[in-house]
Amino acid sequence: MAYHRQPSESKREQFRRYLEKSGVLDTLTSVLVALYEEPDKPNNALDFIKLHLGATGAEPEDAEALHAELADLTQKCNLLMAENKELRNRLMRYEPDSNGAAE
Repeated sequence: MAYHRQPSESKREQFRRYLEKSGVLDTLTSVLVALYEEPDKPNNALDFIKLHLGATGAEPEDAEALHAELADLTQKCNLLMAENKELRNRLMRYEPDSNGAAE
């Protein structure tokens, strides 16, 4: 039986080193310490952990609103860039030589 136990312990040790090396253990420890030190314990410890790990992403409706806002702002940016280009072209008709040489 000792033979079967050794490989599993070795795998466990390798996995522990992997978690340690990647920073998972430190991160989990710090989140659990934060939960321990929380004066008013949250009703849902799992939500607390998710929040502190950054696992709670934007809600789908929030993501949709952000996508719509991004599309709107991109369109406005494109319009402003076109207007800027047009105004620069008009300015160049009145001030073609910006290096001096005023007439």
